[in-house]
Amino acid sequence: MERKIEFTKMQGLGNDYIYVDVMKYPLPDPERYAVEWSRPHTGIGSDGLVLIGRSDRADFSMRIFNADGSEAKMCGNASRCIGKYLYEKGLTGKTEILLDTLSGVKVLHLFPEQGVVNRVSVDMGVPADIHPVTLGDGFPYAEGIAVSMGNPHLVIFVDDISQVALQDVGPALERHPLFPDRVNVEFAQVIGEGEIRMRVWERGSGITQACGTGACATAVAASFAGRCRNESDVVMDGGVLHIRWTGEGGHLFMTGPAVKVFDGVIEIS
Repeated sequence: MERKIEFTKMQGLGNDYIYVDVMKYPLPDPERYAVEWSRPHTGIGSDGLVLIGRSDRADFSMRIFNADGSEAKMCGNASRCIGKYLYEKGLTGKTEILLDTLSGVKVLHLFPEQGVVNRVSVDMGVPADIHPVTLGDGFPYAEGIAVSMGNPHLVIFVDDISQVALQDVGPALERHPLFPDRVNVEFAQVIGEGEIRMRVWERGSGITQACGTGACATAVAASFAGRCRNESDVVMDGGVLHIRWTGEGGHLFMTGPAVKVFDGVIEIS
């Protein structure tokens, strides 16, 4: 028996996901649909699938599945888009929303203008497990900085980011033995005071236009390494995120756009 599911495709800096309100449309086997719907030619096309649901400890919950079906703990770009979705769909009138994720409860600050939310700031919590790592033989880059934003990141600073063959080195670094659960990989170049150019290979999705938690991890790593202060703009292929970190042991705030691409209906059996 076929059933119709309403969805919304949204993007934050080109990091695009399919959003489903599972309070209205329960979705069994989301891993399967993340894979099927994310395909660009035979599906909807996206970096993954995001489920918006109820929570016992926050206003709403988020579950996020990558294009390969694996479940992620957190996505900064997706969390901003959820804030826009909830407000514009009339599911809340709040401009401060508590969002339950697998990496903890995040606080979304919305900036609506005439009923439309184009910009959201997210309290991403406290960055953790920040330390330098040596990548070892067999890898073209010797060192990086590990950062946890509720999900694992490896940040590698380079002199010229245009020379990084991300499609070649990304898969191997994602599965580096130091990270048994795989890792998101960011290559970064400081291009000015408080400005960082970054490209990302996302765990489970590959090259994406942007990564919110990756931008946060990159800003933290830059501050940790003395390359930038605690406030910076991270420039990605899809656009710019403003990152403000209150310092070691303190919270980090990410601010950027959220855009609806289109609404749609898809049938499942």
